[in-house]
Amino acid sequence: MNRLQEKLKQYHVILGSQSPRRKQLLQGLDIEFTVQVKDTDELYPSAIQLHMVPEFIALNKFKAFIPQLTERDLVITADTIVLHNQTIVHKPIDTDDAVRILQTLSGSSHTVITGVCYGTKQKYLTFSAQSQVHFAHLTQADIDYYVTTYMPMDKAGAYGVQEWIGYIGIQGIEGSYFNVMGLPVQMLYQKLLEYEE
Repeated sequence: MNRLQEKLKQYHVILGSQSPRRKQLLQGLDIEFTVQVKDTDELYPSAIQLHMVPEFIALNKFKAFIPQLTERDLVITADTIVLHNQTIVHKPIDTDDAVRILQTLSGSSHTVITGVCYGTKQKYLTFSAQSQVHFAHLTQADIDYYVTTYMPMDKAGAYGVQEWIGYIGIQGIEGSYFNVMGLPVQMLYQKLLEYEE
């Protein structure tokens, strides 16, 4: 049994996300958990600092679980945004929007921020991680192929770092690669080890 398995054996861990990437990443920590999803809006106050948006949304996702939680439930929620030129790049609304987003990101750098909320109904905490992603110049053919083959409608910034576009387009990443996928698992591992109710 590893340290985190030992730490969490008293809890029923719930991943509050429908993202298959987050499920895969949390599985990589070798802990047992179930997946449950609550419908929550992803709105945020217009006055909030942009880098705080993911933590704000992750906290709202967590709060949706509180009424149903038992004493032994420990929930993990997350939200990821892409920041480019001080603007949040949302998930694309259709293929044309995905193409436009990737044209905007092509040949430039952007910041991926994932906010995480974790804990029990007695005590919950938030944190976030940032990664800088440097994209090479993408041709129109590259973009069209990716959007039609991989359909990245469910991804902030209209791309998945672990997919074809990441292989051919990403020149470098400063910070956590897994954060760009959607969950900064190394930081989460440390935070869960340190968690005390």
